[in-house]
Amino acid sequence: MKFIKPFTIFFIATALLMSCKKDNEKKTVQKETTNTITIEKLSNSPAYKNAVLALKKPTDTENIQGETVNFDFEVSNYELGAQTTSPNTSILANSAKGQHIHFIINNQPYAAHYTSNFTKEIPKGVHHLVAFLSRSYHESVKNENSVVVKKLVVGENAKDTIGIDTSSPTLIYSRPKGVYKGKDTESLVLDFFVLNTTLSRNGNKVKATINGKEFIITEWAPQVIKGLPKGEVAIELELIDAKGKLIPGPFNRVKRTVTLTE
Repeated sequence: MKFIKPFTIFFIATALLMSCKKDNEKKTVQKETTNTITIEKLSNSPAYKNAVLALKKPTDTENIQGETVNFDFEVSNYELGAQTTSPNTSILANSAKGQHIHFIINNQPYAAHYTSNFTKEIPKGVHHLVAFLSRSYHESVKNENSVVVKKLVVGENAKDTIGIDTSSPTLIYSRPKGVYKGKDTESLVLDFFVLNTTLSRNGNKVKATINGKEFIITEWAPQVIKGLPKGEVAIELELIDAKGKLIPGPFNRVKRTVTLTE
């Protein structure tokens, strides 16, 4: 009988171990790269058809003196600070502080406000304000009275460096935003506001590009994103016409990055 030297046995065992390790690494890589990103319309949200958001102060938004501005909103048929009654509160990232106002200047990331009166620092210049009511899980309330759109002119001889036209078709980004952890990474709300236009299969649409994968949204409705990998997620929204061309406007193409962690 021919005996195998101990060194040879060690070499064979090491080779087998390394081979198994590579196979496992390959399987892990395949698992990480086969995430299928999907979107689907969000359901089970109360409509709040009669909810109203109105701006009481400043009364003259195009003649604001000083960069510290007190905003006073009137809210009707909607309770700020309350938890939205919906199963979505346990499925989506949900604010423990409840329902709130999404306050957006120049299509930048929103500030959430849980009271109707607050002070903001607005730099000198001409700005585009959009504020709307939001459910506790950050889905916007979409009716003609739930949103405030104003041109803010701050300071003397303020210049419009953006090219603001509050009557043109405009896309305003809302969610996703920030950092998502644990269970909140499984389902993310994709939400936006469209102004001065409607969406349809044969008309204007929103193109969403998520980590390079494109989706066409033909209805103004929130979507749920699933299948996202951990790490940074790149999101781009574009307001496009019936031929797929970008509709001119300073806010109609917006890019954001959010982070998903364990």
